[in-house]
Amino acid sequence: VGDTWLLTALWKELGFAEGFRRVLRARRTFDAERLLRVMVFNRLCDPESKLGVLRWLEGIRMPDVDEEAVTHQHLLRTLDTLNDCTEQLESVLANLLRPLIDQELSIVFYDLTTIRVEGSSEQTGELRRFGLSKEGGIGRQIMLGVVQTADGLPIHHEVFAGNTGETTTLLPTLEKVLARYPVRRVVLVADRGLLSLDNLEALTALRVGDRPLEFILAVPGRRYDEFDSLLAPFQSNCQGAEESVGEVAWQGHRLIVAHRPDMAAEQGAARDARIAELEADAARWAGTLDSQDAGVRRRGRKLSDAGTTARFYKAVCEARLAHILRVDLGAETFSYHVDERALERARRMDGKLLLVTNMPDHTPAEIVARYKALADIERGFRVLKSEIEIAPMYHRLPERIRAHALICFLALVLHRVLRMRLKARDTHLSPERALEIARRIQFHQVTLHRTHAASGLTTLSPEQRSLFADIDLPEPSMKSL
Repeated sequence: VGDTWLLTALWKELGFAEGFRRVLRARRTFDAERLLRVMVFNRLCDPESKLGVLRWLEGIRMPDVDEEAVTHQHLLRTLDTLNDCTEQLESVLANLLRPLIDQELSIVFYDLTTIRVEGSSEQTGELRRFGLSKEGGIGRQIMLGVVQTADGLPIHHEVFAGNTGETTTLLPTLEKVLARYPVRRVVLVADRGLLSLDNLEALTALRVGDRPLEFILAVPGRRYDEFDSLLAPFQSNCQGAEESVGEVAWQGHRLIVAHRPDMAAEQGAARDARIAELEADAARWAGTLDSQDAGVRRRGRKLSDAGTTARFYKAVCEARLAHILRVDLGAETFSYHVDERALERARRMDGKLLLVTNMPDHTPAEIVARYKALADIERGFRVLKSEIEIAPMYHRLPERIRAHALICFLALVLHRVLRMRLKARDTHLSPERALEIARRIQFHQVTLHRTHAASGLTTLSPEQRSLFADIDLPEPSMKSL
C-alpha cells in the first residue's frame, strides 16, 4: 500500500485528481479519473497489460479506489474516453504544470523516439507503420515526441505514425507548446536528426510574443563536410589536451564548435582499427582470387570478383566507411582504394560537436552546456521503455494507442516530479528506489474467532519516514485507507 499511497498523495497535490475529474466525470457513469489513476500508477509500480492490471489490483490497496469494482471493460472504456477528450486533458495538464516552469526563460528540449508495436492488421488512420527504429533495424512502430524543460519536467508529447520524418514533427509540436505555455522566452534545443535548412528558415520566422524564437540545433554528422573549409581556422586550436570551444558565422547564425581531444583520439583509433580490419579481409580475398587465377586449387566454393566486390562493399557500408573506402563497383575485377582526402577530413572532424544557434547573449561554452543537457531527455525515454514499459504496444486502434501513450506520459511526469523532489533534498535515492522503500509499507487485516476483525499498517521505519519528509508528502494513515 505504501507506493500507491505515495503516488496518490503526489497525484492529488499536483491537482491531477480534481483537474482530470472535471473533464472526465461528464463522459462516463463510472469514475474514469480513478481508473486513469489506476492505470498510471500501474505503469510505475508493476507495468502490466490492461487485463494484467486486474491481477495487480488483487495484491495491492489503493486509496479512494474500490479494487473489486474495477473491470477490464471499464479500463478499455476509460481508454476510449481519454482519446475523446485528449485536448481538454492536455490543457488541464498544462495549467497544472505551469507553476513548475520558469516563466522568464524556459529551455525546451525536444526529441523523438520509436516505440515498437505488435500486430499485422490495418486500421483506419493507422499509426503502426514500418520505419527505421532508434534501436536499429526496421520494424513496425510508432513515433513518440516529448518536450521537456531544462529541469527535466516533461510538459508535452505527440504521437506520430512510425514512418514520419523527424524534421516534419518539430514545428507543429512547438506551436502547440507555445499555445499552452505562455512563456516570454523560449530556447529550443534539439538533436541532430531535426536539423534541415527548411527547419532553420521556418524557425527563424517563428516568434514568441514580440521576440523571435531562439534555438540550439546540432549539425548532423552527414553534413560536416559542408563546414570543412569554414572550420580550418579553428583547427589550430585543437592541438592541445584541453577541450576547446569557439564560434564562426554561418548563414546569419552562430556556428558553435566544441572539440574534445580524448573523444577525437577514441573515434580516430576505432575508425583506423576498423579500416585495418576491412583491408585485411580485402587482402585475404584478393590473394585467394589471385591464387585461383594461377590455377591453385582450394577446398570449398570458388570466389568470384563480383561476389567479393559485393561482400566487401556490404561490409564497408555496415561500418559506415563507404566515403573513405571507395569500392569500384563497375570494375570487372575486385578493386578499391582509400580516399585519403576523405580520411583526413574525417580525422579533422573527430571529437567535434557543431551547433547552430541564434542566441545572442550566451557564450559558446554556455551554448554547449545547454545542448549537453539534452541527454536528460534520452534518460526519460529510457525510463519510458524500461521502468514504465511503454513498449511493445499490443493495441490495434489508433485511438487506444494514443490513450496508452498519454497514460505512460503521465507516469513519466510523476516519475520526474518525484525525481525533482528527491534531487532538491540532495538524497541519493532514485524514484524507483523511493517507490521500492514505500512498497514495504503493508496493510494487514485479520479476523479473530470468525467475529472480530482487526486491521492496521506496518510501523514505518526511519528510512520510510525520512522518505516522506524528503518529498514533502504525508505519511500513510489508516483513516485515509
